[in-house]
Amino acid sequence: MLNRLLSGDYPRSKVLAVILVAILIGLAFAPFLFPGVKALSVAAKVLIFVVLVASFDLLLGYTGIVSFAHTMFFGIGAYGIAVATTRLGPTWTALGVGIGGALLLSLLLSLAVGLFSLRVRAIFFAMITLAVAAAFQTLASQLSDITGGEDGLTFKVPEFLSPSFEPFEEPFLGVTIDGRLICYYLLFVTAVALVLALLRIVNSPFGRVLQAIRENEFRAEAIGYRVVVYRTTSSVLSALFATMAGAMLALWLRYNGPDTSLSFEIMMDCLLIVVIGGMGTIYGSAIGAVLFLVAQSYLQDLLRLGHEATAGLPWLSALLSPDRWLLWLGVLFVLSVYYFPTGVVGRLRAAAARKAG
Repeated sequence: MLNRLLSGDYPRSKVLAVILVAILIGLAFAPFLFPGVKALSVAAKVLIFVVLVASFDLLLGYTGIVSFAHTMFFGIGAYGIAVATTRLGPTWTALGVGIGGALLLSLLLSLAVGLFSLRVRAIFFAMITLAVAAAFQTLASQLSDITGGEDGLTFKVPEFLSPSFEPFEEPFLGVTIDGRLICYYLLFVTAVALVLALLRIVNSPFGRVLQAIRENEFRAEAIGYRVVVYRTTSSVLSALFATMAGAMLALWLRYNGPDTSLSFEIMMDCLLIVVIGGMGTIYGSAIGAVLFLVAQSYLQDLLRLGHEATAGLPWLSALLSPDRWLLWLGVLFVLSVYYFPTGVVGRLRAAAARKAG
């Protein structure tokens, strides 16, 4: 059963297996283990970014395609939910129409980008996707009648997912069961299902061909594989999974705007998480997302404690100022790349292989 769920792709490291199980349990019971609005929001963001980064890794880590248009499909998913619920009301039908329309638009755009641009090599393709993403962000900002422009769209979700919905009068294990908690577990189930689907894709014969193209595109083409078809299919699949991640984001925030889902900073965060977790490993997206987002969310709080504790040493207190959290985040990233050049997953698997050998 476990072999089928993981598509035969075991962690291959006891330490990695323990970490992944801890992450799964932590996210599954986050509302009860880490009570509070901020902790729940961080856990939901981790679920969303696990799907987004895993879909991006299908392109970068497994196929060797560098694309800067990935957040465009993320934004399409978010806008699909936002626009549909704004026009049709807070109903399940609106959610279905929004997701369906977003997936269709992402399919067409990714297919167009794949067919017209994937014949371009390396950095030129990356520049084309960057231009397409920038154009789409500008378009979303200007179509204020549809997207709300720079202000974005605030919308309602079905009552079952609304914070005001409380099916039980008494708390369960000290936590009030409401629509917000139900929405979180909807995201959790969706994220787990999508990650397992990605594991199935990368461990299928199709996924093996993608890895062959990544290692040597000319050799893969020489033995009979139509490289452009496989690269285009990979681009389309990656876009569809990113669209689902965007829909998850909009459903959780009940708001979407250009800076929320189309920002280039999100693209940079994806790149950082892929590098931290390990390229070409779906598991790396989970570990990288947890490490990066927890550091991003709580580093300021830790620095504030250090700032107050070292008040007697002005130079050290200034260095630990919460305003310098980006500096320390950068230092942590440099250290992680230095000590884990192949990512956390790659390092742990290599260590386990050496031990077994």
